[in-house]
Amino acid sequence: NERWSLDFVHDQMASGRRLRVLNVVDDVTRECLAAVPDTSISGRRVVRELADLIAERGKPGMIVSDNGTELTSNAVGVEWHYIAPGKPMQNGFCESFNGRMRDELFNGTLFLSMAHARVEIAAWVDDYNRERPHSSLGYETPAAFAAELQKQWPASLRPTGSDTQPIASTALMRNNAARL
Repeated sequence: NERWSLDFVHDQMASGRRLRVLNVVDDVTRECLAAVPDTSISGRRVVRELADLIAERGKPGMIVSDNGTELTSNAVGVEWHYIAPGKPMQNGFCESFNGRMRDELFNGTLFLSMAHARVEIAAWVDDYNRERPHSSLGYETPAAFAAELQKQWPASLRPTGSDTQPIASTALMRNNAARL
């Protein structure tokens, strides 16, 4: 929970209808924490998905994203860092994950419906997190690496996922982006 990165990846279904996936990646463990497919994902939806994730895992120290309109309308009670325009490598962990998802899933799967897309994406993410060793993690899977990190933390520092402060509020994000 040190730093999460989020970004969108796009595809289309067999019908030609647009498919958009919000991916949230833990930069330390390389876990895909969420892959949310839908035809459209608003800023409110992003906040709702992050609220659910924070309730489950605890707050991250920072969230990194681009300056997309769906990411500037609300703050999520954590430090938010916007990458510089035209510099996707500043969000490299999520960009790398998105590239793998495109290459390994989207390029080889014809999604027949949104329900079909959700099933296929969930299965691919589960495989990515639990079955694939990553060289950057000492050839452990992201889930195994995260479990080992969790064991090393003192119990008093482990995230509980029970945050009593509000996690979403309106903020002037465009002004903050220039400062970061």
